[in-house]
Amino acid sequence: MTGKTSQTFSRVHIVGTGLLGTSLGLALRERGVEVTLEDVSPSSLSLAEDYGAGVRRSPGQEEPELVVVATPPDVVASVVVQALEDYPHALVIDVASVKAQITNDVQSHSPHFARFVPSHPMAGRERGGAVSGRSDLFTARPWVLCAPESESQETIRAFVVSLGALPIEMAPEEHDHAVAVMSHIPQLVASLTAARLQDADEKALDLAGAGVRDVTRIAQSDPALWIQILSANAHPLVEHLKSLRDDLDEVLTALGSLDASGSRKVLAEALGAGVNGVSRLPGKHGTSTAFASLVVVVDDSPGELARLLTQLGDWGVNLEDLRLEHSPGAQVGFADLTLAPDVVADVEKQLREAGWRIAGERS
Repeated sequence: MTGKTSQTFSRVHIVGTGLLGTSLGLALRERGVEVTLEDVSPSSLSLAEDYGAGVRRSPGQEEPELVVVATPPDVVASVVVQALEDYPHALVIDVASVKAQITNDVQSHSPHFARFVPSHPMAGRERGGAVSGRSDLFTARPWVLCAPESESQETIRAFVVSLGALPIEMAPEEHDHAVAVMSHIPQLVASLTAARLQDADEKALDLAGAGVRDVTRIAQSDPALWIQILSANAHPLVEHLKSLRDDLDEVLTALGSLDASGSRKVLAEALGAGVNGVSRLPGKHGTSTAFASLVVVVDDSPGELARLLTQLGDWGVNLEDLRLEHSPGAQVGFADLTLAPDVVADVEKQLREAGWRIAGERS
């Protein structure tokens, strides 16, 4: 393959100008890559062009070195097959969130399967479309590659690294089982929980805090897209949902008979299992770490949050995460600082001495 640069590819063609396609185009253009765009929707294509993600492909233009298929999942396989035919010297990847079905369909319908690398960047936002595109969407995010031990995959691995993402190799079936737990079940749980809010009393909604907002945040995702994703990954998803249903049934039985022996033990074990599960999630440096939380009260005044973050930076504090909560009408907000456990006491001491108020107890 000719024309490769320090960015792995100098010419990339993106089919599909939604969130992922537009974000990828923006990231590549920042790195000096020539990006062409294609979409069945003229308005979506024009919008992505206006945002600077690339330009529409013209007849007779030089063949791309890489084609990225970023279409809805239900048409990915057919678009990949067509791209492998139309661009005989290009590698082709997709960015769909399911892999086994797409991989099997492409392998069955194209003699050029060796040039295809099924992939999935674990990046996204609640809102889709070109208008939500961000050039840093893939930075420090896992990007799964599902063509192990192939020359094509090694090239795409270098491409992923050039975007600041973290390549992870998995078999297609392994990927689909993993995302069922890490992505698809959380989406369903968030949506089903948020559905309870439809008929909630207005006074109950006034009590909304960080808990319900955290759990339901991703419930705003596009239902039409998620129907395709869930349908394409139904088998592994059903297996995990049955296990979740069994756990819910045990909790329901325990709550319905609290006087029965062992009922509170069932509840304690269910909650404890949740604590254990969360503790296994990787930290930002890729190791499983139990972090601690420190909640700082921040006055609702211009510059207060910036002052807090500046002081933390001056003290050399390394924030693992930051979440903000601000209830409507309140004169204060809360900055939930996620820190390594061994620094929390010292940070709290410095904050108190600097006049900041700490909310509640450390967790």
